[in-house]
Amino acid sequence: MPQKIFCEDCNEPLYNNSELTSLEEIIRKYDGKCPKCGKKLVFNTKKIEIKVLKK
Repeated sequence: MPQKIFCEDCNEPLYNNSELTSLEEIIRKYDGKCPKCGKKLVFNTKKIEIKVLKK
């Protein structure tokens, strides 16, 4: 199942892969900020959105 993660502000794709990875790893990869807009990346479970995509 593909996992896609986007910046909340600018919608920049931060991760798009079929291998699951933790949000903490993705935040670490970008030094805690979006590479496009510079927004601070935080792990907030209240803002996680899960969508089932049709093929």
